[in-house]
Amino acid sequence: MAKKALITGISGQDGSYLAELLIEKGYEVFGIERRVALQDQKARNERLQNLDVKIFPCDITNYGSVFNAVSKIKPDEIYHLAGQTDVKYSFEDPFQTLDTNLIGTLNILEAIRSLVPKAKFYFAASSEMFGKAEEAPQNEKTRFHPRSPYGISKVAGFYLTQNYREAYGLFCCSGILFNHESPRRGKEFVTRKITDAIAKIKKGEIRELRLGNLSAERDWGYAGDYVEAMWLMLQQKEPDDYVIATGETYSIKEFLELAFKYAGLNWEDYVKIDPSNFRPSDVNSLVGDYSKAKRVLGWEPKTKFTELVKIMVDADIQALKEKLIRSLDI
Repeated sequence: MAKKALITGISGQDGSYLAELLIEKGYEVFGIERRVALQDQKARNERLQNLDVKIFPCDITNYGSVFNAVSKIKPDEIYHLAGQTDVKYSFEDPFQTLDTNLIGTLNILEAIRSLVPKAKFYFAASSEMFGKAEEAPQNEKTRFHPRSPYGISKVAGFYLTQNYREAYGLFCCSGILFNHESPRRGKEFVTRKITDAIAKIKKGEIRELRLGNLSAERDWGYAGDYVEAMWLMLQQKEPDDYVIATGETYSIKEFLELAFKYAGLNWEDYVKIDPSNFRPSDVNSLVGDYSKAKRVLGWEPKTKFTELVKIMVDADIQALKEKLIRSLDI
């Protein structure tokens, strides 16, 4: 009998890649989404198109809603990816960020404890928990110093997940994932904002891209590689927490330069620095040490930074071409 996997945030970047991976491995895959998200079928289908997944309406901030979904699905594995993930927006609405990211996690853990205590749980932690890190690279023992409401919410969720593992003996893991990108990344994130703008500049739709802090450095990997690490964590005999990263760091400016150059453009002709895009407190540099994941899980990143940038640029240019062709066919 096929294993049942429940993915919260299934329509997002990570959720869609993970759903594909689990279906390939023979799982029966379920997803939960807010009703408001279900209303936008076109946006959801862009990432879940042609995937055999069953979607349940559910508000993760409402325990009754979560309890109802988990009781109907009775999953063997739960991958909790849903949340408010925009760091900049978390400063604008810290209440919604904490409510979704912390209370949502608590509700799922409580439903697991009550209904499916033998199920395995994955929590999507974040490198933003390290924030103003005291050491580089960061590993599982590095002290957290979050610099945003988003980072704080993830630290709280991490410790909550750890507590349910220790207090109730649940199989709970946290993946401390560093930045991971793809053509499915939301356009509010800086990498996709850049590659989407490049496609529109090439097509003549826009002439300007407004960005904030170009000196911030991140450890950027490919989302398609990272979901495999999530799955591997839940296949181990004992639950644990793992840093998932590439061990390499690049600045936003380096991403910008490479992406524009690959597209045959000079970024300085189009990019304007906009003070409104700066965060009240930023994280200057993050880089992860994934040696534990390599040693225990046998996982390591496959996609190099330069390849990732090219994949994203090509995908956005191709998407605009296909949009133009569809418009001409109408």
